[in-house]
Amino acid sequence: MKHSRRMWTGIAAIAATSALILSGCSSAETAPAPAASEGGLTPVKLQLQWFTQAQFAGYYAALDQGYFEDEGLEVEIIEGGVDIVPQTVLADDQVDFAIAWVPKALASIEAGAGITDIGQIFQRSGTLQVSFADKDITSAADLEGKKVGNWGFGNEFELFAGITESGLDPAADVTLVQQNFDMSALLAGDIDAAQAMTYNEYAQVLETVNPATGELYTADDFNVINWNDEGTAMLQDAIWANTERLESDEAYQETAVKFLKAAIKGWVFARDNPEDAAAIVVSTGSELGASHQLWQTNEINKLIWPSPDGIGMIDEGLWAQTVEVAKSAKNLEGSTVITTDPPETAYTNEWVEKALAELEEEGVDVNGDDFSPIEVTLNEGGK
Repeated sequence: MKHSRRMWTGIAAIAATSALILSGCSSAETAPAPAASEGGLTPVKLQLQWFTQAQFAGYYAALDQGYFEDEGLEVEIIEGGVDIVPQTVLADDQVDFAIAWVPKALASIEAGAGITDIGQIFQRSGTLQVSFADKDITSAADLEGKKVGNWGFGNEFELFAGITESGLDPAADVTLVQQNFDMSALLAGDIDAAQAMTYNEYAQVLETVNPATGELYTADDFNVINWNDEGTAMLQDAIWANTERLESDEAYQETAVKFLKAAIKGWVFARDNPEDAAAIVVSTGSELGASHQLWQTNEINKLIWPSPDGIGMIDEGLWAQTVEVAKSAKNLEGSTVITTDPPETAYTNEWVEKALAELEEEGVDVNGDDFSPIEVTLNEGGK
């Protein structure tokens, strides 16, 4: 199974690719305009940040249900991988749009990438710190004196900010342990609290047999620290566009609105039809099991819905919180995600507002005020 390596390749990886970003970016004036396909559709390439899984269910649903085609787009979804940094691919003008976490993209912007967040799909962070219930770890303050696992590579900043906010020193008051991209160290008792995503690694422990009972672990066996509750959450999956093209190319602007409309309809489909959305992802050949994919779809929906201002709208308060944590939280090497405020071009609601207005006219529920998650039964190993 593929796990959370899809996330940040890390500050070091971003630094290593800075030269590529700076030297490889084409200007909007010189980038060749995409030729229309034989069916008159506009070709569009979307770069994901990891392999196919329900983290991206809305985009696969939009493709499967014909929403992109309805908007006159022929969309190619390109899987990510260990060595692929989506925002670099976008800044290098190899794709039209990309999916990336906001802090990761902000680091690339500071390194010279011309990219803009045009659709903040995830409204909440999906990062947790998971521990066995008998450890009595329910808040960041409870991590004092504990062995705390984290992935590093830039994934640690919500954790470090939470520890610091609770009055503890990450370098002195906890024992930090480099954690693999799985939950084996937690299950083996080597660490007291493990980093996990709600939609992936947390499911892994619930898909595991408890040797004491012979049955799968349940949520009652664990405690979780949710960084949304602790106030140090950072915005994650967003749709990013090429800044120069967005500012000067009217055709690209129109394509951006059309792409947002179709993608949003895909996420609405995933909200209203989670079983079908998960099945669509499974049918694409994902390596993750069916029950894991359904769990993932359901948990992703919780990160998106409800969206009081409309799905894709960037909340200024949450953006400011993300920037503040990115500037102030230091890891053990003393590094922060970014050193200065990002430029005003780092995000805009202009194009998603247009998309939402058109969708509302079409009768699409873009807020999901009545959303309620389903109950998902996990099978051993996520099968």
